[in-house]
Amino acid sequence: MEGGAISVAMNILFICSRNQWRSRTAEDLFKNHPLHRVRSAGTAPSARIKVSEKTIQWADLILVMEKRHKQHLQEKFGNWIEEKDIRILDIPDEYGYMDPELVEILERHWEDMVELRKK
Repeated sequence: MEGGAISVAMNILFICSRNQWRSRTAEDLFKNHPLHRVRSAGTAPSARIKVSEKTIQWADLILVMEKRHKQHLQEKFGNWIEEKDIRILDIPDEYGYMDPELVEILERHWEDMVELRKK
């Protein structure tokens, strides 16, 4: 990454509701990044992989798809996330897994998402 991008490895956690479409797409899209480690999870009881204290502790940067996901984390994990950098991506639940438009959105904003950590 150029232009002042972060050169320190980070653990980046993508969160959506069920960890089936949006956050899973993001994880699979960026899981082979040479610097950052990426995981995904969901907030719903029916999530493929449910967000837990362990995944929250692991993450340096948490990128949630919608405001409601951040609110859920704040309600459920309170003290565990006080010091965490949580950013809302505003990606609505209208895309399927690896939907070309979703992939384009995530790719277009990848550097910006990681750059948010510096602000």
